[in-house]
Amino acid sequence: MLGVHLRRLREEAQISRTDAGWAIRGSESKISRLELGRVGFKVRDVDDLLTLYKVEDDDERERLLTLAREANSPGWWQRFDDLTPQWFHSYLGLEMAADLIRTFELQFVPGLLQTPEYARAVMQLGRQDVPLSRTEQDRLVSLRMSRQDVLTRQRPARLWAVVDEAVLRRPIGSPAILKAQLEHLIDASRRHNVTLQIIPFSKGGYTATGGAFTLLRFNDADLPDIVYIEHLTSAVYLDKREELDTYVVTMDAVSITAAQPRETEKLIRQAIERLDV
Repeated sequence: MLGVHLRRLREEAQISRTDAGWAIRGSESKISRLELGRVGFKVRDVDDLLTLYKVEDDDERERLLTLAREANSPGWWQRFDDLTPQWFHSYLGLEMAADLIRTFELQFVPGLLQTPEYARAVMQLGRQDVPLSRTEQDRLVSLRMSRQDVLTRQRPARLWAVVDEAVLRRPIGSPAILKAQLEHLIDASRRHNVTLQIIPFSKGGYTATGGAFTLLRFNDADLPDIVYIEHLTSAVYLDKREELDTYVVTMDAVSITAAQPRETEKLIRQAIERLDV
């Protein structure tokens, strides 16, 4: 958020990244990283930039300097840094700040809706080469459960999830674990801030079969939407308007293709009936 504000102020002042970098004893690339929120902020640097950009309103300066101080405060999730990849850390902060989270899944129940047992089974799938210890598993499950607080906090985020029917049929862990997970999905779908849609097999092929992705939207009008796409060894964060538009259109398309939210519980119960538990 602070990076977006600084970029807007620099552009309004018609100052180049090179000149801005010189003002804080840095480089053009440092200004770029600051504006993208990819490095920590020094309050002194932000103060110098605000002076360069001729921000003279005391309240506005203090608001932005406060953002700089808060940006450097460690988030609760940083105590799990030793178990999570660096490229995932930014997503955790964005998820906590989001007002609306729209996600599309082809294989797994979205993380914000997983039960502890299902989450543990998912984690074990990705660590066949170097199995996690029980303690490491417990900590990662704790991280995932803590993330779910975003849906139950005082001002909860809204979650709109669209999942393929295959998610309901694939027995991650065991049929018993999947059954408990599906029952949990029914309860979650009844929350006022959760919309869950299923794309039944009967719909055939549809757009977005290229893979799962998440679209994050924020309350601050100056902060652009972010598309998060996770790969096996890294992740991509997209915020360019043309890229965002493509994913918003795709998300709208899969939402239209999916069964209506009022049909979700029926489809989940049908999946439960098929389980051999």
